[in-house]
Amino acid sequence: MAAVGFLSRLVDDLRASLLERPLPEAQLRARARAMPPARPFAPAIAGPDLSVIAEVKRSSPSAGPIADVHAGEQAARYERAGAAAISVLTEPRHFDGSLADLRLARTRAEIPLLRKDFLVHPAQVGESRVEGADAVLLIVAALPGPELADMLETAFDVGVEALVEVHDRDELERAVEAEARLVGVNSRDLETLAVDEEAALEVAAAVPEDRLLVVESGIASREQAARAADAGADAILVGEALMRARDPAPIIAELLGRPTNVRTMLR
Repeated sequence: MAAVGFLSRLVDDLRASLLERPLPEAQLRARARAMPPARPFAPAIAGPDLSVIAEVKRSSPSAGPIADVHAGEQAARYERAGAAAISVLTEPRHFDGSLADLRLARTRAEIPLLRKDFLVHPAQVGESRVEGADAVLLIVAALPGPELADMLETAFDVGVEALVEVHDRDELERAVEAEARLVGVNSRDLETLAVDEEAALEVAAAVPEDRLLVVESGIASREQAARAADAGADAILVGEALMRARDPAPIIAELLGRPTNVRTMLR
């Protein structure tokens, strides 16, 4: 019998926790629908040039502790540095995140916010909007059967966009069939936590041209960013390299191939 991987264990634990302590889905939906419109996430990353989605991530199972930051202050740094959007990792046990981080980022940044977490129940999508997210991450591998379509329908209902994450061709096919508008290709296998950049770029190149494409994980150099762009990426999601930097602006400028001294003037 194959060993159970990281994603499977996390999702099983999360589903059990939600069964034991369910979120008030109807209440969250109603509150989300009553909120002002979310900031448009897709248009923010859909410019003619490659964009950066900068991530607030304190730690990870693969890297361990990365940086202990104030989420609001980090979000403000990212916006000043020229990020097109911000991803906030809210998973607490393995990534040291929280919904409080999302709220703090909302108070300090005007650009769209993506809640990056392991969402497996529609109530979590409503919760995300209530807590300040403009978009949510939906991981195909965590949403079997009709669950992906249900989550996408909920996202539309409560007014958030969904970045649908895939790792291989089969998952990409599911995302396309579910009519995902935004597709993220993660070079990290969330079961083994291994990174395969070449395989991810092959999957990225197969994403239909009428979808927006985000390439995720392990990007730290201009060469890697350029290869993602060549594979069709509209944006790259970058966390660890930016979190470890004292100032994210030169890193973002380098990734995008722009002079540091004029980077902020171009946004």
